[in-house]
Amino acid sequence: MARKFLYAIAGAVLLVIAGLVGLRLFARQLSELAFVPSAPFAAPTALPPHAYASTNLWLARPGKTTDDPTRWLPSGVGPTAPMAAAVFYVHPTSYYDRIAWNATLNDPVTATPTAAFARVQASAFNAAAQLWAPRYRQATFGALLTNTPAGQQALDIASRDVLAAFDQFLAEADPRLPIVIVGHSQGALHVMHLLKDRIAGTPLAQRVAAVYVLGWPVSIAHDLPAMGLPACTGPDQSGCVLSWMSYAEPADPSDMLGAYDRQPGLDGHNRQGTVILCTNPLTGAPGASASASANLGTLLPDISPSGGSLIPGMVPARCSPQGLLLIGPAPQLGPDVMPGNNYHIYDVALFWANLRRDVARRVNHWHQTHP
Repeated sequence: MARKFLYAIAGAVLLVIAGLVGLRLFARQLSELAFVPSAPFAAPTALPPHAYASTNLWLARPGKTTDDPTRWLPSGVGPTAPMAAAVFYVHPTSYYDRIAWNATLNDPVTATPTAAFARVQASAFNAAAQLWAPRYRQATFGALLTNTPAGQQALDIASRDVLAAFDQFLAEADPRLPIVIVGHSQGALHVMHLLKDRIAGTPLAQRVAAVYVLGWPVSIAHDLPAMGLPACTGPDQSGCVLSWMSYAEPADPSDMLGAYDRQPGLDGHNRQGTVILCTNPLTGAPGASASASANLGTLLPDISPSGGSLIPGMVPARCSPQGLLLIGPAPQLGPDVMPGNNYHIYDVALFWANLRRDVARRVNHWHQTHP
């Protein structure tokens, strides 16, 4: 009887091991089944010219006085003197349905998570005199997991919306202010294309104080040159690009690196094996290391949806040789850590207070060098 029991236990253990191995071997296929739409791509109706002149297509912009999640501040952080800059922020993916390749502009399903992302992320930049954050017909999460033409078409729709919003931003934002551009995850991908299509090689590049391409890999060899701005090399510098992807240790970035290797760079060439840009948000420099004492405040969520507080000295950071931002042992921030100890969702929250200081320094440097 005992032997049969042991056989049963051994069989159960083998089934669990087999299941874990299967999940590991077929993680990409299972993710595609769960998130990639099965319907063919159908292009949504084109937006009319100057559609973004309407305040309804913005989460935040000058003149929008209600339902602006970007004006939130954590407990104990008060408003500061306006920072003389205009910020353009592009939110990450908040649409996961398989029923369509792109969300609608007024999709009620994405409204709450989109506002939550803007509250946590864009609030780090809300000292700016102007903060603009467009809604856009974001590609569903599954579009980022597939190499099919439909996935790219969905991303192209989203990117065109972001470009149209940026054109409206340029038409209406105070022309005396330097520009700060921020994007996270899918929003970062669209920011990369925005830099290539609207800024690289133009006089507008001289107006950029800083660009934050967060939670998306930037190839130093095949993406950065096409973006038209250099990587930031120190904290007291403007007109440059910062980027990082946060992982606790031990880190397993194999899923991210696999996708990175499969996708061409902005210059059309294969990115496989090329070094990823990593800026340490605690130092403002690439390839650097800093202890937790340099962290001015990690944003911790509160019980209420709008709550949150800053905890200084909680998380260190160092750039790995392959371009990951490593944050030491896994901190307890919430349930949204991705496989491989990927703290993607928390790329801004981990360094909220340092990011707020970083952008102020770069804007100040821009004004000093552009009197």
